[in-house]
Amino acid sequence: MDYPLIVGGKEVHIEEKFEVRSPYDGSLIGNVCAASPDLIEEAISKSALAFDETSHLCARHKEDILLRAKELLKQRAEEFARMISSEMGKTIREARGEVSRAQETLALSAALVREPSGEVLPFDVAPNGAKKWGFYQRFPAGPVLAITPFNFPLNLAMHKIAPAIAAGNPFILKPASTTPITGLMLGKLILDAGYPPDAVSVLPGSGAKVAEPIAIDERMKVVTFTGSAVVGKSLAKKVGIKHIAMELGSNAAAIVLSDGDLLRAADRIVLGAMAVAGQVCISVQRVYAEEPIFDTLVEHIVSAATKLRIGDPSQENTDMGPVITEKDAVRIDALLADAVAKGGKILCGGKRNGTMFEPTVIIDVPQDADIVQNEAFAPVVVINSVGDIREAIEMVN
Repeated sequence: MDYPLIVGGKEVHIEEKFEVRSPYDGSLIGNVCAASPDLIEEAISKSALAFDETSHLCARHKEDILLRAKELLKQRAEEFARMISSEMGKTIREARGEVSRAQETLALSAALVREPSGEVLPFDVAPNGAKKWGFYQRFPAGPVLAITPFNFPLNLAMHKIAPAIAAGNPFILKPASTTPITGLMLGKLILDAGYPPDAVSVLPGSGAKVAEPIAIDERMKVVTFTGSAVVGKSLAKKVGIKHIAMELGSNAAAIVLSDGDLLRAADRIVLGAMAVAGQVCISVQRVYAEEPIFDTLVEHIVSAATKLRIGDPSQENTDMGPVITEKDAVRIDALLADAVAKGGKILCGGKRNGTMFEPTVIIDVPQDADIVQNEAFAPVVVINSVGDIREAIEMVN
């Protein structure tokens, strides 16, 4: 099936396309049109012109659009969940959870429309401020470029688009190249909810060819990006003086002390480490446990990790699906090889078959190992022992 771009509310079919394949079995999901320079220019122009209309939408109209979008998403929930699972590889249960969260994002954004958009400030606290006061008011900023990642192709796009609508701004969505169809479905849903057509564009394609020229264009007033710190820093340097919002990578850690509930801690750590095959910016990547309970905690974590059912993400009983590409699986292999070479011991997992990577627990990894220092974005958790909480906090930071 071929999927067209959305340019100023209209579906556009062009010859240049790229394949979107399942990360689980490599099957073809669809052929997606890739944005060309002329269509990028058209989308920016329409977005800039649409700002006059969106910036004058009344609060009630914006609220109605957002709540209508929420109801439409509820009606189409299973369709969205199936596509998210197919494109991204997260389990169908995880995908349904994402769709549910996206509905909440729409509801929260609709509620924001009713919040005061300004404030009156007394100036009489200053000696020369008697009988003086000031006020400020928020106004729509202008066209928004939303650059979104593969791991939450619906809700992380919604985090950007729903507030843009609440504020009265047009938007151009640039979805991840591995999960663009969900973004195109979202664009259609927003149009069906009644947002002005010229204010809605969804442009799949590579970041360098699509996102960068839009981001640096002076007509785009807001750039919001979720992705790696490396790309985020590079983009920030190129964008110049405009509103920028970035949600970048992480290397999250958990600390477990001797007086903790070890079984509960182990279950929560495994959930936090292995959800979405570890491809979450707040995945639990490192654990520091006090020495007296280290062995017991490790035993509980290994037991929980080995019970996870990995396989076809479309199946209801699957706990963990694939990583997004085989290139990423190879990258994870290299991280583990470095950790083992430096003294780390793999207690379970550590093997892959294509994009399927076993839930992995590794201990005794030194602080200078790449997997400790950098974001892994993988179904891997590193566990090390510490003497007390002070040492744990030092290791975390």
